[in-house]
Amino acid sequence: MNLYSTLARPLLFQLNPELAHHLTLASLRIPVLSKLLTLGRKAPNDPVKLLNLPFRNRLGIAAGLDKNAEAVLAWRNLGFGFAELGTVTLHPQPGNPKPRVFRYPSKQALINRLGFPNLGAASIAARIRRLRDRHALQDFPIGINLGKSKITPLDQAPIDYLESLKLLQPLGDYFVINISSPNTPGLRDLAKPDDLRRLLSTLQDFNRSCSKTKPVLLKVSPDVEFSTLPEIVAITREFDLAGIVATNTTLHRDPDDPKETGGLSGRPLTDRATAMTQTLRPLLGSDQILIGVGGVMSAADYQSRRSAGADLVQIYTGMVYLGPDAAWEILRTS
Repeated sequence: MNLYSTLARPLLFQLNPELAHHLTLASLRIPVLSKLLTLGRKAPNDPVKLLNLPFRNRLGIAAGLDKNAEAVLAWRNLGFGFAELGTVTLHPQPGNPKPRVFRYPSKQALINRLGFPNLGAASIAARIRRLRDRHALQDFPIGINLGKSKITPLDQAPIDYLESLKLLQPLGDYFVINISSPNTPGLRDLAKPDDLRRLLSTLQDFNRSCSKTKPVLLKVSPDVEFSTLPEIVAITREFDLAGIVATNTTLHRDPDDPKETGGLSGRPLTDRATAMTQTLRPLLGSDQILIGVGGVMSAADYQSRRSAGADLVQIYTGMVYLGPDAAWEILRTS
């Protein structure tokens, strides 16, 4: 047992989940605090080069945990190998009505229906630019997860994503196109082949025109029929995407799962996300990577996801339940 599980987590879990999250991020913005939380330990070291980027280890922070690029240095100090920021939308938006985040400790689960609350691409670009000006972050890649603004009609989605990419392209090390969140109406419809081709064509045409082309990945839903995955992967290869992030949260519920509406994450998602990783890996090209996310709550889950074919692994709900020791607990180093 550690201080987080015995003291801090019980106190935080007395608070509204979203309030607890905001207080945690506010604390982590104080650089000395995240350094103190490491207890002097060195970051877990398992260096690898992927996407033509150096990662000091393969465990990262998933999109959703740091939507507004508030605590990037903290994630690095806490031992992670990379962080994916966002989801970022072109227009600032408050997200869905509250309450919209729910904890289920007995299931090691969360349900959220946040709806991409964020400051908008311009503000987040300015924040990341300031960070880049002050810190090299040479061994800590920053990914940026892009979503559609709620006010943008679905048929105008490619332009919405494109305008965000124009603002952020010089600032991210890689980009993830999020068409898989269950909390923005119609978003998952963008996975239809014709819509997906139109979206990826628009984004990659611009990306290739930039002075430095950045790796682009697609984030997929755990709720898609596995039979559709070969066509989705074929489209990613058609447009030279660097890989896939699998998976987002799920709308599926088993009989004993929490029934609140929204995307379910954590332990109930583990098996489904692992199975999708196993299915996707042989479909991807040898030059494409697979980032595994969803229900990674322990060292065993991390190893299972790696064995299933994930080149990199991300956590979100695992961070809520494991706390600041998460990187060391999952990667089993000290």
